[in-house]
Formats: sequence, C-alpha cells, structure tokens
Amino acid sequence: MSFFITFEGIEGSGKTTQLLYLQEYLRTLGYSTVATREPGGCPISDNIRTLLLDPENHTIAPHTELLLYSAARAQHVVEFIRPALKEGKIVICDRFADATTVYQGVGRGLDMTQLNAINSFAADGLSPDMTLLLDYPAEEGLQRARARNRFGNLESEGRFELEALSFHQRIRQGYLNLAAQEERFHIIDALGSEDIVAERIASAVDGFLASRSKNNELVIDT
Repeated sequence: MSFFITFEGIEGSGKTTQLLYLQEYLRTLGYSTVATREPGGCPISDNIRTLLLDPENHTIAPHTELLLYSAARAQHVVEFIRPALKEGKIVICDRFADATTVYQGVGRGLDMTQLNAINSFAADGLSPDMTLLLDYPAEEGLQRARARNRFGNLESEGRFELEALSFHQRIRQGYLNLAAQEERFHIIDALGSEDIVAERIASAVDGFLASRSKNNELVIDT
C-alpha cells in the first residue's frame, strides 16, 4: 500500500530542501517515491500557482485566494497524487490542505466551517498519512526566505513574504495548534544544519514506516 507524506511550515523553514533530502533517503532504502508541491504539481495547477504567488496580485480577496488554492489542489489530486498512490508510490508533497487551513483560516480569518468543507471537497477526501511540520522561528524564517529570493534567484512566495511579521507569527502558532489536534503530525525542530534536521526527519519517518510495515502496507522496489 502507498503513503502520502506532506511537509508543512512557515516560509523559510526549509521544507523544500528537506523534502528532497527525504526523497533521496527513501530511495536509498528501496522505496518508490515521487515528490510534488502545492500550489502546483501539474500544468493547470502550476498556472494557478503563478497567479497566486505573484506579488502584483496583492488585491486578491481572501475568498478568491481560498478558491484558487482549492482549484489547484483539486486538479493536483486528480491528475498527479491519486494516480501515483494507485501505482503504489510514496507521495511526498510540499504543503497540502493544512496550509490552506492555517494561511486562509488562521491568517486571513476565513470561516473555518466553510473552509474545512471546501478543503475536503477539493482534496476529494484525501488526507496525508503523515505530516512533517518544520517548526522554525517566524522572524528568522521570514528573513531567510527574503534573503534566499533576493540573493539566490529562487522562486519567491512573493505575496506572503510581503506580509507583516505578526502574520507569520500567527501562521506558526496556527500550525502548532493544528498539530496538537491530529496524531498524523510530527513536529520537527528546524533549527540547526540541514544535515541535522534531515536526521530528525529520517528518524520520524523511520518510526512511521516501521509501524506500517508490520501490516505489510509498504511497497518496496526490488
């Protein structure tokens, strides 16, 4: 049986880097994996991503933002995630519906009942088997993200990196509150070198996979 693992965290927490570390680690162990991201992951969703993250689109209303993220997710699930899971792969995704709960719910203040219903509809009921929350101080994460994009010529999550520090502090706390409510979350201390953080993640994932392998739920390439 396949598994769906997601990475969550504030800007600058190291999600994208650590996702690649984890994918390589799982491959060395013989697991069949694919990596993806949100918003994005397939052509239609990538087009929506460009619209959502463009700093020029600062007038996007919160409800519009929610629906665009949800539209991107709906296509992503149908076109990429579910087919990969049906092939018996471990799908590792940089953000999923939890990001919408925190950014549009906690951050933007949208009604949680409506948001949860939209999340469930867009994801077609799909939920991660394991979520790795990279916890990192909001001020340091925001500084890192802005510096990375300014000097590293990397893709920017522009509109959100323009938000005030207080917004990002709410996001961090929102993630921690959400993690306290659901057992699938594993909070990872994201302070330290990339290698140290990768070791923490590998340890958490090893435990998760070991517990599932007892039920013969893993597919390993041979």
